[in-house]
Amino acid sequence: MFSVGQELAAGPRSGGFPEWNRFAAVNDEFVPLHMDDDVGRAAGYPGAIVMGRLQWSYVHRLLREWLPPEGRIETVALRFRAPTPRGARFDVRARVLAVRSGPERVSADLEVWVEDGAGVVSAPGTATVSVPVQR
Repeated sequence: MFSVGQELAAGPRSGGFPEWNRFAAVNDEFVPLHMDDDVGRAAGYPGAIVMGRLQWSYVHRLLREWLPPEGRIETVALRFRAPTPRGARFDVRARVLAVRSGPERVSADLEVWVEDGAGVVSAPGTATVSVPVQR
């Protein structure tokens, strides 16, 4: 299931008001910085910026779609280094760094990140996932 060096990619995503409105409605996160270009500009950005939690959810989605149903996402950590402006295309990616076998589960430590269309990483992080030992 896991092999060191294995890479994952969600495929290009776009951050715009349709995606933001759906996410904000589910999470009650109608924050002006993410909805209003004038507020974004007043904060020093070119306009409204993508919600960090939305990018976080895309990392979880990448891992969940990769894992089998009995797999677990044990931990995820991201550090947001730069904002992602409205309309920007970005990708969510991961790479297996280490695999550990225990008596009940096999775990994998991953490097995870969000990168823009030019490959610049705006949110680096880590994750640990696991699956039951195959008997």
